[in-house]
Amino acid sequence: MNALKQILGGNTRQFGMIFALVFLVVFFQIMTGGLTLTPDNVINLFNGNAYVLILAIGMVLVIIAGHIDLSVGSVAAFVGIVVALTMRDWHLPWYVGILMGLVLGALIGAWQGFWVAYVGIPAFIVTLAGMLLFRGANQAVGHSNTIPVGADFQYIGAGYLPEIGPNTGYNNLTLLIGVIVVVAIIIGELRARKAKAELGGEISPVWVTVAKLVLICAVVLYATYLFATGRPGTSFPIPGIILGVLVLFYGFVSSRTVVGRHVYAVGGNRHAAELSGVQSKKVNFLVIMNMSILAGLAGMIFVARSNASGPFDGTGWELDAIAAVFIGGAAVSGGVGTVVGSVIGGLVMAVLNNGLQLLGAGADQTQIIKGLVLLAAVAFDVFNKSQGKPSFIGLLTRGKGKAASPEVTADVVPNSTSETISHSA
Repeated sequence: MNALKQILGGNTRQFGMIFALVFLVVFFQIMTGGLTLTPDNVINLFNGNAYVLILAIGMVLVIIAGHIDLSVGSVAAFVGIVVALTMRDWHLPWYVGILMGLVLGALIGAWQGFWVAYVGIPAFIVTLAGMLLFRGANQAVGHSNTIPVGADFQYIGAGYLPEIGPNTGYNNLTLLIGVIVVVAIIIGELRARKAKAELGGEISPVWVTVAKLVLICAVVLYATYLFATGRPGTSFPIPGIILGVLVLFYGFVSSRTVVGRHVYAVGGNRHAAELSGVQSKKVNFLVIMNMSILAGLAGMIFVARSNASGPFDGTGWELDAIAAVFIGGAAVSGGVGTVVGSVIGGLVMAVLNNGLQLLGAGADQTQIIKGLVLLAAVAFDVFNKSQGKPSFIGLLTRGKGKAASPEVTADVVPNSTSETISHSA
């Protein structure tokens, strides 16, 4: 057990969601007779849940700032129907349609962000109004009809990496991406170890670093193998590429930039943050606007995968995104949460949904189990914090080297806004 703790870098009890994800995969793999970890199922799982994971990335920033956004499903549906209609009626190319959808999402976000940040209406009320407003707008604009989209546009939601190079029996681009990810992980770990040594910090034994790298790289390479060996014409999905880029970008912004640290500061203690010079209104405006942009993107990806936009798109999406964020370790009170944690939480829900479907569970049983999982995950995190321990996601993203991650600051010492802001000075 001590060896496992060293490899993980902390108390193994703090990594509940990682273990839960692994347990669910292994459990359903056994119970379904090996259907869970087949290439086609893994590809479909990512394709079918990419839009929820994208919503979770935006939602975690909203929740960290101390708000909640109930309008994301309706905004996604509205953007989707507008883009589908304009591309059909105005004969717009697919890239213009995507750009227009992102701009429309930004305008909607600016509208809602204005009421939250500068008028002072709680985000819960503003986005509840937005949920009703944009759901009605979706049905009014589309006349409750289904609007198909062209094959070019469908690529962003149902496309795969193309086949290039010699015939190896695998998708070469997928293999290349897997190798690049492995190399990046190894370089990042070695650089973090070197930086810690230069700062005089405690360095884990070499065998611990090697074991950690072997474990992580084995998982990445196995996932690469699954994606590269799907049925002909499939490979790593384009929505997965989009999701990966967003995780890297927002992970960097939230943990390594002044804007990201200000989001944590406002969520941890808004008044203290304002006294330290943080413009809380600007922060609140940005997180709400950013959420609507990502909602628009998620809506377009869903429409592209479905081949059409319909009047019932986006129903219940906000609940899935919020559940993913809280399962991933965010706090209801704000100031705590990570992008990676939210994606892990979303994957837990995705694997749970997928496994129950493979087992033939009904919709009623699925909803009951999902509700219990959400309650148990949040209760587990609350219990850890009541015992004076950081949350498991906080430990997962503990800063290495010269820069400390702001979520750890807010996680280990609640409302420690002054320390968080001092990093951004």
